[in-house]
Amino acid sequence: MLNTYTFAPKNSLIMVKILLSITSGIRFPVFILLITFLSCNRPVTMNGQSTEKEKAQNVIILIGDGMGLGQITGGMIANGMKTNLEKYPVVGLHKCHASDNLVTDSAAGATAFACGVKTYNGAIGVDPKYRAVQSILEEAKRKGLKTGLVATSTIVHATPASFFAHNVSRSNYEEIALELLDNEVDIFIGGGKKYFDRRADNRNLYNELRSLGFQITDYFTEDLDKVEITGKKFGYLTSDDSPLTVMQGRDYLLPATKKTLGFLTERSTKGFFLMIESSQIDWGGHSNNADYIVEEFKDFDKVIGAVLEFAKKDGNTLVVVTADHETGGFAINPGSRRDSLVTAFTTDYHTGSMIPVFAYGPGSDQFSSIYDNTAIYKKMRNALGW
Repeated sequence: MLNTYTFAPKNSLIMVKILLSITSGIRFPVFILLITFLSCNRPVTMNGQSTEKEKAQNVIILIGDGMGLGQITGGMIANGMKTNLEKYPVVGLHKCHASDNLVTDSAAGATAFACGVKTYNGAIGVDPKYRAVQSILEEAKRKGLKTGLVATSTIVHATPASFFAHNVSRSNYEEIALELLDNEVDIFIGGGKKYFDRRADNRNLYNELRSLGFQITDYFTEDLDKVEITGKKFGYLTSDDSPLTVMQGRDYLLPATKKTLGFLTERSTKGFFLMIESSQIDWGGHSNNADYIVEEFKDFDKVIGAVLEFAKKDGNTLVVVTADHETGGFAINPGSRRDSLVTAFTTDYHTGSMIPVFAYGPGSDQFSSIYDNTAIYKKMRNALGW
């Protein structure tokens, strides 16, 4: 909790005596105004941020898929015993179970964040009765905000898909790709080229998206860092199927984040909503590969720091960092050293552990304590004043 300082009632008499001694020559109305001003309860946090309700103009949610406390700890140790998460002043925990299982998957977990409902494992933007539920990204778009998605998975994978699509199964990748034609997303960067240009239905979504005003390109055509974004909407596909790992040379998450923030800032007048996923921390957990987890976390940590710096300079941005679930039951065991971790796993699937939440910016005070994962959706909306 952030500490606050206010004028307490027991100090009132002392304050009045002081004021009487220094205002003997001041006319009565001015004296009353002075007392009123000084006695107002105006809480101020230790770091200078007001604790009064503030409205965010922008919301950025950063999701480290599969990132529990073990993954954070291992990544922190390997990163010189430090992580940018330490700079976030508000920390909480969310309960991540699905509607049909104590152990959630990414689809149900991301749908909880995006749509505010508990649903079954495998569901994309639908409730347990298969009914589509509006996401916060879709609502943002309809309220005039710009929207963006960045992921180190395919852009049609469970987590990003839950923010723009509605499907009974996370495996229906080509159907999910079609929903990007609905024009809710202004900028997207992620893998999955084959779901757009080599489909079973022979549709070429590149051409269809271009007809809707998108500037579409991919890794095969040009490097992301060399792309000049000129369109009102932008899509970049980073791989044909799933992107490479960090250890294999993938390095686009930080530049993609900075490019997306620049795009959204330049084009938004009412604010923006952005989801960024470090997808492959989860895949390292499924593989029971500690090095995979650590390197993906270190990559994500750079983005966590860059987004925080953006938010500090902007002053109107809420940043939330969390995970959909923990993967692998990852532990740092006895015998570990800073340069040599001894690790263990309890499973090659997800676990039901509560997940940490880190927050900064307007509305961040809501994110302390323990709550359901669906509350993250509600708290982001509250921060935006909806």
